Amino acid sequence: MVPTKRLPRAVLLALLVASIGLFGVMSYSVARRTNEIGIRMTLGARTRDVLGLVMRESMVLVTAGVVIGLGAAVAASRLVASLLFETTPTDPLAMAGAIATMILVSAFAGFLPARRASKVDPMMALRCE
Repeated sequence: MVPTKRLPRAVLLALLVASIGLFGVMSYSVARRTNEIGIRMTLGARTRDVLGLVMRESMVLVTAGVVIGLGAAVAASRLVASLLFETTPTDPLAMAGAIATMILVSAFAGFLPARRASKVDPMMALRCE
């Protein structure tokens, strides 16, 4: 009998909670900057510029998080080696999958608030405060 490589429910639940938290943080960050985004759009920023601004900020944070997390995962690999089942602590496929998932979720979590911010009416944004 060949063992299957299925993700446990706890991993999927952790991914869901992390995704919701990341989306909430990005949404809150964009909401706090509504006035700034309104001023930028009033001065001539295009929708594409606002999307790029928010997405760039999101991806810089994700890149920093992935680098720090990857370093911490490699450093802690000996501590968690006995807890892993059917994988090694530094399994490149598992790490690549985790990195790809975080980048994908972060891009999605950054894109939705960025799109919402780019559609803000500049006059309503300036009256926000």
